[in-house]
This record gives sequence, C-alpha cells and structure tokens, in this order.
Amino acid sequence: MTESMDDQAREWDRERTALLDRPISSLGLTLEGTMLERLSQRLDAELAERGLVFRPPIYLSDEWGCPDGIARIGVPFYLADERLRRLEEDLSGEVEDETESMRYLRHEAGHALNYAYRLYDRSDWQATFGSFAEPYSDSYFPDPFSTSHVRHVLGWYAQKHPDEDFAETFAVWLTPNTNWRAAYEGWGALEKLEYVDRVMAEVGSSVPDIPDASEEDADVGDLHHTLAEHYHPLGDALPMPHPAQFDADLLRILPDVSSDDVAAGGAAFLRVHQRQLVSRIALWSGESTTTVRTLANRLADRADELHLAAPTDAAGALIALTAFIMGVIMHWRIER
Repeated sequence: MTESMDDQAREWDRERTALLDRPISSLGLTLEGTMLERLSQRLDAELAERGLVFRPPIYLSDEWGCPDGIARIGVPFYLADERLRRLEEDLSGEVEDETESMRYLRHEAGHALNYAYRLYDRSDWQATFGSFAEPYSDSYFPDPFSTSHVRHVLGWYAQKHPDEDFAETFAVWLTPNTNWRAAYEGWGALEKLEYVDRVMAEVGSSVPDIPDASEEDADVGDLHHTLAEHYHPLGDALPMPHPAQFDADLLRILPDVSSDDVAAGGAAFLRVHQRQLVSRIALWSGESTTTVRTLANRLADRADELHLAAPTDAAGALIALTAFIMGVIMHWRIER
C-alpha cells in the first residue's frame, strides 16, 4: 500500500512538473462537460426563478470577475479540469468546491446585471450604495461589526467598494431558500436588499443591450503564459530585507533545539500546516494567498536555518502563528 501511494505521489510530481511548463492556452480547456457547466445552468435557473431574463455569458479566464463595466463572468480556468484543481490546491492552499463556486457566480452575476442595465448610473443606486466612481483599492479595512452590509463572500467583501456592495447584496437576494428579510431584520443592509428586490422587479423582464466582447475579456485561449508563470509571477509583493528580522518571534512560538539528540522539526511543522494557515489568513485578512504564502515560506525556511523544533503544544503554536502572521500582514497593509 505504501509503495503504491509513493508511486502515485511520484507520478503526480512528474505530471505536475510537466503541467507547469504548459501555456494555459494549450490545455484545451472548455466549460462543456465540467462542474462549471452544471453550475452555470444552476445560475441560469436561479435567475429565471427570480424573473430575470438576462443570462450573463460565462467564459474561462485566469480568475473570478467581470471586466470593469462588461456584463460577462470570468471563471478560473483550473475549475474546468481535475488535474488543474489538484494543482491549484497544492500551490494555493485550497480550491473552490461547488458551494463556494456558486457563491462567486451569484456575486459576479450581480456585477454583470449592474453593468448590463447600467444601474450604477441611477441616482437611487448611488444614494443606496455610493458612488461607482469611488477609487477602487485591492486593500481595504472592513468593520467586522458593521450591519450596513450583507455577508456573503467571507472577508466582509461588501465593504470593499460600492460595486462590490451591490454585487454581494444581489447575491444574497438571489440565493435560494434565503429568508433575507428575517436574516437582516434591523440591519441597515435590509434597505439595500429591498432596493435590489424592487429594481430587479422593475428591469428584470427587459433585455439589455450588451456590447460585444472587448480585449479586456481575455479568455483561456488568450492566456499564453505558462502555469508556472501564473502561480509564480515576477516580483515579490512582501518586502523582507533581512532574513533574521522575525527570529525573536519564531523563537517565542517554536522551541530552539539546544542539543543534537533532539530532532528539529519546526520547519516541517510550518510546512505541514501551511495550506491551512495560508487559506484562513488570506480569507479573513483580505490579502492574496500569494502574499501570505510568501511570508509563510520565509518563516519555514528561517525555522530550518535556526534548527527550531516542532512545538509540544501544536494547537497553541498554530494559534500563535495565525495571530503573528495576521498581525504582520495587517501592519504591512497599513504601511504600504
């Protein structure tokens, strides 16, 4: 059994190496016959159930999103292939399941309908959500206690920008079997949900005039960079000029090995739990998994260089690591 598992691991390592050298455009990816096709049909059914005639076109891209002002939904290419799903999970820490993918699809459908009907130009939209022209920043500092925004995608994403606020509100409104009036009773967000309910009844039966796809709509056939370049872009977002700058913090979390007869395992401990640490910290901080993973990798490398041991209290060490990495990330976001 062990040899078989080892053989499978070696085979996957070979396959992964070969995949990383492939341009994304050469992988022959398509929506047909995949989980995404099934979920897009589910989205269409939810829109129809709400009396909406517009069906946002869905295409494979490098990430979730609607190009600014374009009523088309891009979905990550890796969700169209099981090998690429596994690769995404290996390299990014996690991969969206069907439930999470539907959350994103409903959110992006909110963007698409906003753009299709140009709702953001309406004075009542602006009075409810704010100015669509407000500067958009990848960094935002949400108030976790706010009741003025719905909660759909984790990370208080509705607070990022008025456009995101509308998309999140629409997604909650669209989700089947959600008694949003009861769930948000007494919240300021209820007014936004009632606005969506009212405006969708007003415009939903009309067919919007959708422009043709533009160059901003780069689909999977236009992604000529390799998978390796996709997962390891040039440049380093997180500056760490001195490798020893977090030594004191690491020594508070992982024990120092003072004798050769004590096996060091601190770096291995960090790497074993890296996927969980990266995905959770990225989720709740709003920072990219690439940035969080960069810091986690550097901490693991430094633990190896310092010959730090695995903690005797694993749970306590994970709590401390999570708090420490979150603190570093949030401080860096404020300072940058």
